Amino acid sequence: MKGTTSRRTLLAGAAAAITVAGTPAAASATSRKPTIVLVHGAFADASGWAGVISELAAHGYPVVAPANPLRTLSGDANYLKAFLGSVTGPIVLAGHSYGGAVITNAATGNPNVKALVYVAAFAPDAGETVGALQGQYPGSLLGEQTLDFRYYPLADGTVSADAYIKTADFHQVFAADLPRSHAAVLAATQRPADARTLGEPSGEPAWKTIPSHFVISRRDNAIPATAQRFMAGRAHGTVTEVSTSHAAMIAAPLKVAAVIRKAAG
Repeated sequence: MKGTTSRRTLLAGAAAAITVAGTPAAASATSRKPTIVLVHGAFADASGWAGVISELAAHGYPVVAPANPLRTLSGDANYLKAFLGSVTGPIVLAGHSYGGAVITNAATGNPNVKALVYVAAFAPDAGETVGALQGQYPGSLLGEQTLDFRYYPLADGTVSADAYIKTADFHQVFAADLPRSHAAVLAATQRPADARTLGEPSGEPAWKTIPSHFVISRRDNAIPATAQRFMAGRAHGTVTEVSTSHAAMIAAPLKVAAVIRKAAG
């Protein structure tokens, strides 16, 4: 038990890289508003939520955006699950892109998670993979032609294939409605996802028992809008559509924050 407590403390300290208005990861039990936990996806980091964080904080919500390891779906979900265990009181959990798959698995069985928000995100069912969902409908520009893989040996003798979006393709694939200068910064600072995240089957989905909201990006070149609508429909989610690229939380932070606030309400 002592070791578990220490590990959770370390997780909370390391993951709370972005907090607002002095709010700790473990929110006060007396807070009248739920803690908003924002989970980034692949090829991005938590700073992509900056505009959403500012808007939520202005409305008095405690917010935290932990780092998503982007190594394996089960490992990333377990990491987030442990982090959520350090948050006191109700939680609204939002995920962008691959972060949606992570929250789908991490929230299962957690009674404190009151709502899920999928922002241009994957919402897999049990046994589905992110890779299969991405290719289920036409329209994605994310694939072998636009990805660059870098290989690193791991301690267990296996090799990690880290995937990046090629710099020349990043603007069109990820953030076509942002200025090229902004997209260039996002491309330079992107965090890679281990290729294993694409093929690992998802577990029992939290959206079957937790109310879900979906922000669907109509001009998404990474996850086709048709795929997002399919996932939202079977989850019986509340849908808001925005005319943005895959980077919806950057291109339309006020609209994304409004959906999160609605979910929190």
